[in-house]
Amino acid sequence: MADTFDRSCTHWSENGRAEMDHFYEIASIDYRHLAESRNWGAWLAEKVDAIGARPLKLLDVACGSGKFPAALSLYAGIGDGSLGEIDYALLDPSRFSIDEARAALAPPFAPSSEYEMTLQALDCPKGAFDIIWATHALYALPPSEMADSLQRLVEACAGEAFIAHAFADAHYLRFQRLFLAAFDRVGETPYASAEDVTAALETIGASFETADIIYENGAGKDERDVVEGYLQRCVFDDSVSLEQMEVADGLRDYLAECRQGGAWRFKQHVALISIFP
Repeated sequence: MADTFDRSCTHWSENGRAEMDHFYEIASIDYRHLAESRNWGAWLAEKVDAIGARPLKLLDVACGSGKFPAALSLYAGIGDGSLGEIDYALLDPSRFSIDEARAALAPPFAPSSEYEMTLQALDCPKGAFDIIWATHALYALPPSEMADSLQRLVEACAGEAFIAHAFADAHYLRFQRLFLAAFDRVGETPYASAEDVTAALETIGASFETADIIYENGAGKDERDVVEGYLQRCVFDDSVSLEQMEVADGLRDYLAECRQGGAWRFKQHVALISIFP
């Protein structure tokens, strides 16, 4: 049976588009919260001013379908032309994801280099990028490879890096643990948590600080198809229906907890990790 990373790569494909669309009907709010978590316009302007005349170089790690830069365009007011052009490099092991993210980019972000690979395989000059960010991107990284991967990220970044990642008590990680136990898949690798990320940063001696945000995302009681697609995407497994999840040991109680007045509510707890040179 495919493990977590292989399963995620399989679902980041054209065949998984319907499930992905259902997922983002609920999960898009994750990126709105990130876009509203700081004054990104002022933050980017500070970085642009610091490097002088050339374009700012930015790398998006595990870029997915480009929801974070799209959310910045929608909610952070960064498209007024004041930032100039930002070279936006895309890294992802999925060709599908790179193409989706590239299509989602809008000014000031201009697509540049592509890295069709994992973060573990990134090989570029030291300090090649002024900014690197990884937003809800590192969950399928095996724990044994986390420290080395983050070392590569830190070495590739000349300036500040940013990671957004859910804590162990957030829906994404709680649900996956319960799902693996309920369907006898305990041999599969659980998602990495924000606690794993910060522990690895400490291991490599990185300088960083964290803040966190707590919120809920969800759907109406009549949106069962959307909820099913969302939950399937949360574990990259569309072979198990919502009906099966609702009666499975462990999952049954958790999903009942996620129902409030008939509506679905999924509690999120996300670390905002800033890494300094």
